Amino acid sequence: MKKSSFVQTVLNSPYIIWSAIFVIVPLLMVIYYAFTNESGDFSLNNIIEIKDYASTFLLSVGYGAVATFICLILAYPFAYFLSHSGASFQRMSIMLVMLPMWMSFLIRTYSWMTILGDSGLINRFLGLFSIGPAAMLNTPQAVILGMVYNFLPYMILPLYTVISKMDGSLIEAAQDLGCGKLQTLKKVVLPLSVPGIASGVTMVFVPSVSTFYITQKLGGGQITLIGDVIEGQFQTAYNYNLGAALSLVLMVMILICLGVLGYFTDDKDDGGVLM
Repeated sequence: MKKSSFVQTVLNSPYIIWSAIFVIVPLLMVIYYAFTNESGDFSLNNIIEIKDYASTFLLSVGYGAVATFICLILAYPFAYFLSHSGASFQRMSIMLVMLPMWMSFLIRTYSWMTILGDSGLINRFLGLFSIGPAAMLNTPQAVILGMVYNFLPYMILPLYTVISKMDGSLIEAAQDLGCGKLQTLKKVVLPLSVPGIASGVTMVFVPSVSTFYITQKLGGGQITLIGDVIEGQFQTAYNYNLGAALSLVLMVMILICLGVLGYFTDDKDDGGVLM
């Protein structure tokens, strides 16, 4: 047993070292800067100053929630249809879903500027019918579109994985008991897919709340989310202490949201069938 434990420790050591260097150490640095001033002395001024950005935090959560909801609405029927398709079609579709992720996040976002701009592809097409140009860039809708486009694959993949692994006999049993398609979806498929929904919501909501490049390019600087404020503190104002404090509060808020989500997707409900 001791030999096995030693071998397991050795095998886990690279992961432990990686976590310590790239997770624990940066987190400790954020905490240190959040509770100190420019002189390195302990201070709560940074935490107190955060109240001035309360509306920005709420706006960020709102944008993140809307983008996550849209991703869920779009991804769920697509994942359900894909999981019931042929194997060759599934492989091709998954490749197409992942294809944009092989390109740079910056390039993907920047490309939408050429699509939504006054002289972009959409307005050029509308111009053929003497319509426009429509103001699509530098709007809240453009920011939401950028979030949905960039993070939609993170919602599709976990949903597809969960739905494709469902036991078909449970669906057949529900139908044998008199459930129609809508009842089967509501009472069997949806409860069984809760783990995938929770995973997808987490993977979309977290980057949506903390994003900053999307708002800068597609929002034209007219929409300021908490990610933009944090980026500005580090890159422009060089106020690392306030930037760290904002990052710390954002992290706590995200952990609270994940905790609430985890409460409603407790293990006792995973895979439950609400007949």
